Amino acid sequence: MQLLSIQTLGEFSLQYGENKVSDRDNRSKKSWLLLAYLLCNKDRPVSQKKLIELLWGDDPASSNPENALKITFHRTRTMLDKLWPNAGRELIVHRDAGYAWNGEVPCTLDMEEFDRLGNVQTEDEEARIASYLQALSLYQGDFLEKLSSETWVIPITTHYHNRYIELVMELVPLLMQRERFAEAAQICRAAVGVEPYHEPLHAMLIRALGACGDQKAAVAAYEDLTKKLFDDFGILPSEEIRQAYREATRSLNDQSLPMEQVLEHLQEQDPASGALQCEYDYFKVLCFVEARAMERSGKATHIALLSITAALDSKPLSKRSMNTALEHLQDEIRTNLRRGDTFARCSGSQFIVMLPQANYENSCMVCRRIIGAYTRKYPHSPVKLHFMVQPLTPSISVP
Repeated sequence: MQLLSIQTLGEFSLQYGENKVSDRDNRSKKSWLLLAYLLCNKDRPVSQKKLIELLWGDDPASSNPENALKITFHRTRTMLDKLWPNAGRELIVHRDAGYAWNGEVPCTLDMEEFDRLGNVQTEDEEARIASYLQALSLYQGDFLEKLSSETWVIPITTHYHNRYIELVMELVPLLMQRERFAEAAQICRAAVGVEPYHEPLHAMLIRALGACGDQKAAVAAYEDLTKKLFDDFGILPSEEIRQAYREATRSLNDQSLPMEQVLEHLQEQDPASGALQCEYDYFKVLCFVEARAMERSGKATHIALLSITAALDSKPLSKRSMNTALEHLQDEIRTNLRRGDTFARCSGSQFIVMLPQANYENSCMVCRRIIGAYTRKYPHSPVKLHFMVQPLTPSISVP
């Protein structure tokens, strides 16, 4: 006899052989809500009163809610009859003055399988890896996605969402230890799609991609996260992320390199005119180097901080306006500085610039030139630009 297969993680569907009903195809929300509640309480009957409260709350759509409930049951059973003849009445039964899911019908429920596979108790790591991989394959999305606003669904959704992330965090290190880097990267990619701001997941993804030898993908993953954090929260990635990025992009070679190859690596691939833009982490390293060099040369270097805010008579900047202003200011900084100058984005609304061998007055003049160029080019921009200049010394912290 075939088993009825029930999926609740992501798509909510029931399949028997070739026949399937899914909430993606059927828009009757009340029927799917009724069915989901009976399934999640399948060990006990649910009273008629409780089901009326579930479907209509304190304001029934009908003066006769009992009859409305009967109509909803009829529609739900008719939908289930697509699985096999009379399936609706076999699956949903009347019991003890209430209604219940018929537990005697053989079926598999993905959430129960997910719990079983994810909670396997064994010291055998290979067995645990196999079990966790099966569990993760069942997680096709959050629990009852189309019913996510229902109060009773929320804690169950949170439980399975968190358990999914926990399994990924436990599984990926086991795969990395066994040099199954491609599998680890694939699992991490799926996980950051579920939890896009979970930085430890992103760190594992970057490391896995680096271990695969795909430095381009590791860099792209880091840059995507950096942009997302900047755009949505105006913050920089954590030190854990930056360390993973440094590890993943570090060139490793077991054999000695000839001088010619080393020099080739040190050649700038795209020597565009204007200043050099880099990640804030690398900018800090360059500042440390410059500060040390100043001990010998005695020449001044200044740090400039250029900030974007809303104009005094403007509304708070929208995300789109801020991103546009950042792109435009980035271009003006690059083209109005010398090739020997370096700059980086250091927050969601700021750029930091290093001006070697420039005194305070010249550094301020450079900042005014950048702001003036921006203002002339974008006279109707809803932003105001500010700058601050401080000297870089070996004893001062870099902003």
